[in-house]
Amino acid sequence: MNKFTKEMVDDYAEKLLIGLTDEENKRVLDEFEAIDKSIDLINKIPNIVQIEPMTHALDDFTYELRKDVAEPSIPIEEALRNAGKTDGREIEVPKVVD
Repeated sequence: MNKFTKEMVDDYAEKLLIGLTDEENKRVLDEFEAIDKSIDLINKIPNIVQIEPMTHALDDFTYELRKDVAEPSIPIEEALRNAGKTDGREIEVPKVVD
């Protein structure tokens, strides 16, 4: 597989409508490089393709699927009464991402 390049990262960032500085682009490339090294290391494990993928980390994991039953929800006015700040039918929350 080809390695990621600065141009590829810039192209993806543009498609996602996020602008990256040269420093951010380098950080992304460094992270992809670390991921590639980890994948290369995993691929060197003998007979890795014969190993069955696991669904859970623990062998004794059990689960029970519930029926998907639609239930009525509370009226929106009641939900908004429990909210702090609101804007019409929406709840205002603190900004967490720049």
